Amino acid sequence: MVVMAEDLFIKGHNACAGCGCALCMRWVLNTLGKDTVVANATGCMEVVSTQYPASSWGVPYVHSVFANAAAVASGVTRAFRKQGRSKDTVVAIGGDGSTYDIGFGTLSGAMERNEDMIYVCYDNEAYANTGVQRSGATPFASATTTSPQEIGGKHEWKKNLAFIAAAHGIPYVATASVGFLPDLEKKLLKAKAMKGFRLIVVYAPCTLGWRIPADKMVEVARMAVNTGLWNLFEIEDGKFSMSAKPTLEPVDGYLRMQGRFKHLTAEQIRFIQEHARATRLELEKLEASGVNVGRIL
Repeated sequence: MVVMAEDLFIKGHNACAGCGCALCMRWVLNTLGKDTVVANATGCMEVVSTQYPASSWGVPYVHSVFANAAAVASGVTRAFRKQGRSKDTVVAIGGDGSTYDIGFGTLSGAMERNEDMIYVCYDNEAYANTGVQRSGATPFASATTTSPQEIGGKHEWKKNLAFIAAAHGIPYVATASVGFLPDLEKKLLKAKAMKGFRLIVVYAPCTLGWRIPADKMVEVARMAVNTGLWNLFEIEDGKFSMSAKPTLEPVDGYLRMQGRFKHLTAEQIRFIQEHARATRLELEKLEASGVNVGRIL
């Protein structure tokens, strides 16, 4: 991480203890530096960081509604282009509720136009800000307030946002995790050096919604990668490559650490285990094939 005299995501915010999303914001800003302008959708990171009259943002900041962070950032990039400003990095930021669901229309439009911005999604796998309801990013069998444990949690798999984005033909898509910060930093710096639309989806555990101890957040984030339930990869100009290929650990330990999965049956755990193995196999086959995933029509 670029060493700043002072963190650009300033202390004093009201995020929960152990919040993975707050750690993500700190790393994003300190890596990209002061010449950054942020358009931030409504969500956890907006609510905890902008309570009037204070702000935790050490860079120029625009608060947008849930649905239009990518559209607002598009306007900023075009204004800068008109003014001849080339050194500023425009960053749109949204949680998974805004990115996967509510704001996907404006996100898709910005990707289709290949707007010159970095979009960072801090993915905590639920609408954590409004009561921990299920989102398109909520994983299979996870209990939320709208997919309660009494019905076995969510019945659907997590939406594959990274590959949906890659299908737009944008220059760069990556997944990252707050459990592997050097990898996140590397991908942010790569994105900063590029032009066009760049999307980075960051796995960021929510201690409240996932019902995990604050001091276990990073451990849980690492276990997600090591079990294959969150895979680290890049898609650069349509070419897919894995960033890490850990030997897959059993998913049971990861699931049992979280209260949102405490209701799981042995059959559900076996189902999730098989999904993790099958996903890894498909990703390795894709990497070996060399297929350009942005050109498949």
